[in-house]
Amino acid sequence: RHGQPDDDPDGNAGAWGSEDLREGEGRRPLRASDEAVALIRHFEGCSLDAYLCPAGVWTIGYGHTGDVSEGDVIDQEQAEALLIEDLEEFEGYVTALCQRSLEQCQFDALVSWVFNLGPGNFKSSTLLRRLNAGDLGAVPDEIRRWNKAGGRVVDGLVRRREAEAVMFEGGDWRSVI
Repeated sequence: RHGQPDDDPDGNAGAWGSEDLREGEGRRPLRASDEAVALIRHFEGCSLDAYLCPAGVWTIGYGHTGDVSEGDVIDQEQAEALLIEDLEEFEGYVTALCQRSLEQCQFDALVSWVFNLGPGNFKSSTLLRRLNAGDLGAVPDEIRRWNKAGGRVVDGLVRRREAEAVMFEGGDWRSVI
């Protein structure tokens, strides 16, 4: 959630487990695993003081942007609580928008991606279209495309996208950081 909001991977303005993720079909939706949380913590970092992210949004904790103002300060316990709340929100977006059954590693990678880029980008992405069409092999490359902020490739986003792509494929995301 630190990149330019609603940017497509080319820097142009865009539109706002084995278990099935669709609710209402008698199956329980997946939740982000400890590995997903670790990846998000690693790449988001934690700031207990509010700061303006590169997109000009007040941010605190692990990338939390809701109800944050200049001068806000939290403690580590509050940062952890905000992360859990935020994860539930972003798990919901992945659950609502994916029309395919996902493995835990795939769900985790997508939650991290949506946490960073936002649900509007996910909803309008080629990544989601290809995923929902069943082209799972194309998803890692689609994840990697989203490595720009303000139209420029950002090294941290390149590393994060690679980690998410490796996670989606079932690999160890730590092997690429």
